[in-house]
Amino acid sequence: MITGELKSKVDKIWDTMWAGGIANPLSVIEQLTYLLFIKRLDELHTLKERKAQRLNQPIEEPIFAKDQDHLRWSRFKDAAPATMFNTVKDEVFPFIKTLGQKGDEDGEGGSTYTHHMKDAIFMMPKPQLLANVVDQLDSIDMSDADTKGDLYEYMLGKIASAGQNGQFRTPRHIIKLMVDMTAPTPKDVICDPACGTAGFLVAASEYIQQHHGDAIYKDEDARRRFNEATFHGYDFDTTMLRIGSMNMLLHGVENPDINYKDSLAQADDLDEEKYSLILANPPFAGSLDYESTAKDLLQTVKTKKTELLFLALFLRLLQTGGRAAVIVPDGVLFGSSNAHKSLRKMLVEEQKLDAVISMPSGVFKPYAGVSTAILLFTKTNSGGTDNVWFYNMQADGFSLDDKRTPQPDKTDLPDLLARWQNRDSEGERKRTEQSFLVPAEEIAGNDYDLSINRYKEVEYEAVEYDPPQVILERLARLEEEISQGRKELEELLK
Repeated sequence: MITGELKSKVDKIWDTMWAGGIANPLSVIEQLTYLLFIKRLDELHTLKERKAQRLNQPIEEPIFAKDQDHLRWSRFKDAAPATMFNTVKDEVFPFIKTLGQKGDEDGEGGSTYTHHMKDAIFMMPKPQLLANVVDQLDSIDMSDADTKGDLYEYMLGKIASAGQNGQFRTPRHIIKLMVDMTAPTPKDVICDPACGTAGFLVAASEYIQQHHGDAIYKDEDARRRFNEATFHGYDFDTTMLRIGSMNMLLHGVENPDINYKDSLAQADDLDEEKYSLILANPPFAGSLDYESTAKDLLQTVKTKKTELLFLALFLRLLQTGGRAAVIVPDGVLFGSSNAHKSLRKMLVEEQKLDAVISMPSGVFKPYAGVSTAILLFTKTNSGGTDNVWFYNMQADGFSLDDKRTPQPDKTDLPDLLARWQNRDSEGERKRTEQSFLVPAEEIAGNDYDLSINRYKEVEYEAVEYDPPQVILERLARLEEEISQGRKELEELLK
């Protein structure tokens, strides 16, 4: 976790850029992303230099040529503000835009990062601001990979406004819950078709490194597979692609497949049944035109609603046996349109619907107040839903207002995860409890309604009241006392 001292340093950098004229939080993140990328390139080049010195050989595939030495972070960081400004604006930025045209064995030169940096725009308005920010970034020790990742996550958390098209950041603890529930392994091929800042992919990579570290570093093939073939993310916001790529890099994934794609509009046969795990919180933008939607999705479910189209997309992308944990608006659970019903029926009858987790409406504040749920399902194409596990999440460890104040003593997440991992023993749980199983036949009988309130039973506590005659007698005595008090008051006033 990020410490108080590091937190204050990041806050100071943020305030410096704000005061310097870069007021848009997304622009602040973007400019810091470029600077961190430039710093990272210098670190990688330094590692190559040390290796060459150790082996007494020339540097293998250097990032910087001899005549580009002055473009390295460690060289220009101590230059005068005006000199640094001109170097970064006129030479370093053009350099990172062309870097992707030449690959190197470390996966850095021809990586997704360099690909997305081709559109980098230098926005620092004056030399003193650049010098100040470079100086402050340089003072932060980022040699530890966890520190790098936590710093970047903290900066991303400062984007406190919803994006366009219904996009908003998923809280990190909700992402972690979904990753823990799906328990990814090094054999998984993981995808988020609306990846944004790549939060789900980052959390999945952290889980695999923590639980399967030996397996992913046992040999060069395993390492390459983890870094290049495990994580796939798509988005149609190029700024988010740059930020998401940097987020993955700072969390130790060298070259994930993070690329531009309008997932609902582009039908790609190469992606069909490619992934074994999908983790996503797709945008709930409302409606799309039929003309701008991939025809194969419309064959699955004829609708204009993006949340339903994304569910159809997930089913197309998953391998048979593949699983998904995705966030949907509550309307998906009980919507009465033919598209809503047919998709829910498909999940229950043709696939294996594993769980429905109802979340409180404040989880996505301050971005949005919409009520949401987590769906977990497995693609089987042959049914298999016996019982669906329902959980009524009432608290997530934070206040449910716009401030989202931490409340660590008020969280259902540990209980939720523990019960999910032992859900086969939940059969005896009553419908009045926080979690329970519902047979598929009962769900079918309710028109495939998946809202928890349809199945949850409310236990009312019996309250006994006095008979009406006793209450009336009590009222009469009170009226007498009031009348007597009034008479006494009138006597005193005389």
